Amino acid sequence: MGKWKEIYNSKLTSAEEIAKRINSGDVCASTCALGEPLGIVDALAERVLKEDLSDIEHHLLLTLKNNKYLDPQMVGKMKHVAWFTSGYSRKAVNEGRADFMPCYYKDAPKLWREHVEADVFYATVSPMDKHGWFTFGVAASNARAQMSRAKKIFLEVNEFMPRAHGTGIVHISEVDALCENHIPLAELGEAQINEKDKYIAKFIADLIPDGATIQLGIGGMPNAVGQQLLDKKDLGIHSEMFTDGMFQLIEAGVVTNRKKSINKNKAISGFAAGSKKLYEFLDDNPGVEFHSIDYVNDLNVIAQHDNFISVNATVEVDLIGQACSESIGTQQFSGTGGQVDFVRGAGASKGGKSFLTTYSTAKNDTISKITHQLTPGAHVTCSKNDIDYLVTEYGAVQLKGKTASQRAKGLISIAHPKFREELLFEAKKLGLII
Repeated sequence: MGKWKEIYNSKLTSAEEIAKRINSGDVCASTCALGEPLGIVDALAERVLKEDLSDIEHHLLLTLKNNKYLDPQMVGKMKHVAWFTSGYSRKAVNEGRADFMPCYYKDAPKLWREHVEADVFYATVSPMDKHGWFTFGVAASNARAQMSRAKKIFLEVNEFMPRAHGTGIVHISEVDALCENHIPLAELGEAQINEKDKYIAKFIADLIPDGATIQLGIGGMPNAVGQQLLDKKDLGIHSEMFTDGMFQLIEAGVVTNRKKSINKNKAISGFAAGSKKLYEFLDDNPGVEFHSIDYVNDLNVIAQHDNFISVNATVEVDLIGQACSESIGTQQFSGTGGQVDFVRGAGASKGGKSFLTTYSTAKNDTISKITHQLTPGAHVTCSKNDIDYLVTEYGAVQLKGKTASQRAKGLISIAHPKFREELLFEAKKLGLII
């Protein structure tokens, strides 16, 4: 038995025993999404209820499961802090039972190193290799930064976690205790593509040149963009999230990463979520690397790629070009995430373009998503000075380099026809139409 295996066995215990080492008042941090150690977190929630612990915080970006800590009975005992609100945590956040952390995604590691100190860091990792190294798999993101000041470090080893290449690694010598929990990773259902998605995707794809490096979000519209790119050549990937659509473009020969200005022949990402096929594709794949998000989302790193293309969704946009992408009025919907990071990075790239997309209406065409003013209380994600292109099913307009009047006219031109006259009236009242 090798040295590292002996140390591994000496630190191996159960999730329940690890939970006993977490106490009232502890701030606990887990990297993101599939990096959440479900066995440890569930065991901790059980202990919290059984022993009446209190004021434990569980920080995570994007929970993908209706975890026990989100239950109303956990109020005052174990509080979730979402760094990006998901469909599972949204209700708890908006009811005041969970909290959320406003920040640009690129800044998250710095916040952990300098502002928010974790008592406990825990994460799901791939199995240890013969040299004593685990990888954070498809959840590199904030991991090393969260570890940097943590007093206790616990790992949950899962043979289903892909062994990923990149800088998301941790050594057995750094770990206080670990357990094993070999369960299949959560899969995201394939988002359906509708006709509006297809129209929006076509407008965007026509503006993407061969050899561009792309960042795409997740959902029907990004999937539609991927389908529209099948006739492109030598695209590259540099994206905070790696999705099924991306590996499909690699398998189709569309993405080669050969024309990238940096990290040639490599797709670069911070985390991934999708299908079992995606996880199998990523396992021990040297063509894809996962890095800390302060590298992946760094404006200067993004800007080194010529013709960088960023595509993200927004909730609503006003006539001057302010975009809300994370709330519906005062109700938290998602988070700032990396949208601004990539909008600004693409803006600094030679030949770069960023696209924000939205359907022209909501609620059966009763609400315009392009509006003379944002819904009261809406969180402004992208400022009017950052936004480049806005795209609906009625077209794409570039706002960068346009005056307030030109912006208003352009945005009205891609609003739903039934709202254009009203928007024009409001724009004139605001003095935007000259």
